[in-house]
Amino acid sequence: MVIAGQPKRWAGLPVFVVALVLVAAVGSLAAMDAGREYLALERPPWAPPQWLFGPAWTVLYIMIAVSGWLAWSARGWTPALGVYAAQLVLNAAWTPLFFGADRYGLAFAEIVVLWGTIVATIVMFRPISRPAAWLLAPYLAWVTYAGSLNLAVWLLN
Repeated sequence: MVIAGQPKRWAGLPVFVVALVLVAAVGSLAAMDAGREYLALERPPWAPPQWLFGPAWTVLYIMIAVSGWLAWSARGWTPALGVYAAQLVLNAAWTPLFFGADRYGLAFAEIVVLWGTIVATIVMFRPISRPAAWLLAPYLAWVTYAGSLNLAVWLLN
């Protein structure tokens, strides 16, 4: 049995996946030598190993895409999805600032704004779709950790 609107709902998922692939691609292009650069930086003792970033972001990007799709599926385009889109743009901008331009202080300021837009997205998604909001919680936790790491690298370098 097909419920009215279900094909449209599922057809939207690839749009969110493609959006996150584009965000990831921007980061990847800006971070071609990020592994070598990361190892050359003075890092705090609690910095994660370089190999952890790829798997962590892969899982997070999947969760972010599904989150946006769930919110869209529940109500269509809303102001909450505008904030969601803004955090995607900010997410894509961080890697070029940090690794591409070596602007650690500016990258830290940018990640603080990113953190705020993630919080706003969670708050705005909650009444629309609780699963959509909860799917962003690990992302918020990781960006919190990444922000503290960014600050430490900025201060150490």
